[in-house]
Amino acid sequence: MPFPNPAIRSRMTIPDWMRARFSDGQRFLLWCLFVGLLCGLAAVGFHWGIHSLFTTLWNFASKLPTPWFATVMIVAPSFGGLIVGISVKKYAREAAGSGIPQTKSAYYNHGGHISAASGIWRWLLGMIYIGLGNSLGREGPTVHFSSAIASRTARWAFRDPERQRAMIPVGMAAGIAAAFNAPLSALTFVFEELLDNFSMRALGGMVVAVVVAAAVSRTILGEDPILQAHLATHYATSLWMLVCLPLGILAGLLSQLFLTALIGLRSRLKSPGGILPAWSHPAIGGALCGMLGMTAYWMTLELGDPQHSIFSIGYESVESAFAGSMTFRVILILLVLKLIAVVITYGTGGSGGLFSPTLYLGAMLGAIVGLATVSAQHHHLTIPGFPTDEKVIGGCVLLGMGAMFAATIRCPFTSLIIIFEMTGSYSLILPLMAGNMLAWSIARRLRPISIYNALLLQDGISLRHLPAYRGPQDYHNLPVKAIMTYDVESARAGETCGDFLNRVKAASERPYRCFPVCDDNNELIGLAMRNRIEMAPPETPISELADEFLALGPDTSIRDAAQKMLASDRRQGLIVSELAPRKLLGYLTLNDIARQQNASQV
Repeated sequence: MPFPNPAIRSRMTIPDWMRARFSDGQRFLLWCLFVGLLCGLAAVGFHWGIHSLFTTLWNFASKLPTPWFATVMIVAPSFGGLIVGISVKKYAREAAGSGIPQTKSAYYNHGGHISAASGIWRWLLGMIYIGLGNSLGREGPTVHFSSAIASRTARWAFRDPERQRAMIPVGMAAGIAAAFNAPLSALTFVFEELLDNFSMRALGGMVVAVVVAAAVSRTILGEDPILQAHLATHYATSLWMLVCLPLGILAGLLSQLFLTALIGLRSRLKSPGGILPAWSHPAIGGALCGMLGMTAYWMTLELGDPQHSIFSIGYESVESAFAGSMTFRVILILLVLKLIAVVITYGTGGSGGLFSPTLYLGAMLGAIVGLATVSAQHHHLTIPGFPTDEKVIGGCVLLGMGAMFAATIRCPFTSLIIIFEMTGSYSLILPLMAGNMLAWSIARRLRPISIYNALLLQDGISLRHLPAYRGPQDYHNLPVKAIMTYDVESARAGETCGDFLNRVKAASERPYRCFPVCDDNNELIGLAMRNRIEMAPPETPISELADEFLALGPDTSIRDAAQKMLASDRRQGLIVSELAPRKLLGYLTLNDIARQQNASQV
């Protein structure tokens, strides 16, 4: 393409200049490089901000008399939660939680659109919340604000909506690579969690961004892995590695206890009718986290090994576990109190991720198993070729981290690679594979829906996830969430027919034939037909007209949904959450099915 003349060039923007000079594929790779640079710098700033803020807080508080020390370390997390609660309520609704569910929702439901304001608020609130001692991780927020950077710059650089959407995986991979100093696991995580399939087209741009982001992180923060394992001895394959099997089982069970408590608390606090306003929940959670952190500190202080790592990210205690320098009781205290603290801080709406807490819990679980194994050896339960020193404890810590990550985050390949990259240790590949897959299998059997999808469903969000398909045969196997109507006009049980019809006519001109009816808790109680509402006296409560309805799950195939509608003689079905059968997600009619089938055959 010829280069524009100077008169035209003087009025060109940078995207216009790039369109004139480079092909579409070249511009995409160049933009991936630029996004990798921005994401790397933002991730390093986020890392540095959290570390500096918490270090300053701890150093200041530890110099105070004991009562004031405890007061500061309880008030600081609560103050961070208050800032998050008010900001989320008024300015940044997407800044609560880890950020990965929000990123997935943007990619599948909103064409990859994430506003710059969402990214800025996520960066700022995450740094304040975690830096002031709340017990969550930085990796999820890093994914969100990195994806926001990619999304915003893509809308500036590309006119093609698909190019804009394709930048989300690029930003996501760059954020993980910079946050963990783990470029390979960044790629596998995006494929496992976001894309669900391997695509060479997606890989090229992601590799460029990952390389640049990881290079920025290593240049500023150093070449060393995030966790210094201090394990100089190579692990030769031997009989002791069979400990990966019971450790995988324990990790699979512990992850389900952890996630059940987290999702349960979050669901309870999200239900209407609470005594305290929602914006106050993160502050209360922060105060409880501070109390748990001080409890852990005092309990471990009495045992001669004070630990402050219930607060904030807590990799210091993971380092101590690697070195085998903590006692069984100290590790057990940290495991139990850290788990409770993470459940509370995430469940109350804090701004932070689950990666680091999951690895922390896995490390403590592995250390307990390692200590128990070494103790058994010391009590004359000798196994040939079985080491009896801290090498076993360190190895079990690695195995526990991988198994817990596989069971909780539900990305088994990422769980293998991320341990190698974070620790620089590769010699435990075989037991790590066995333990991770066992933990993943148990977790998948006990909880079929992964954590991030469960959080989305809890918020009433079903991803418009379209698998690749060709022709009507494959079309029938698609889930109904691919074609259902997401924006549904529903009626309240307390409304009268007259008030409801006036509201519907004012809000929409669409000729809805029926309306879901929900109670005061936003739970479905029935389906009311429009003709019955129009014929009833205006003062009739609409709840009296609510009939039974056909409930369908979002993953029900289109073929099965059509068969159920025909068998029940209904023209429509309501799509409800798999976690909460009375939670409305969308609406599907036989006309929707017929319309989409005709379109697929064109």
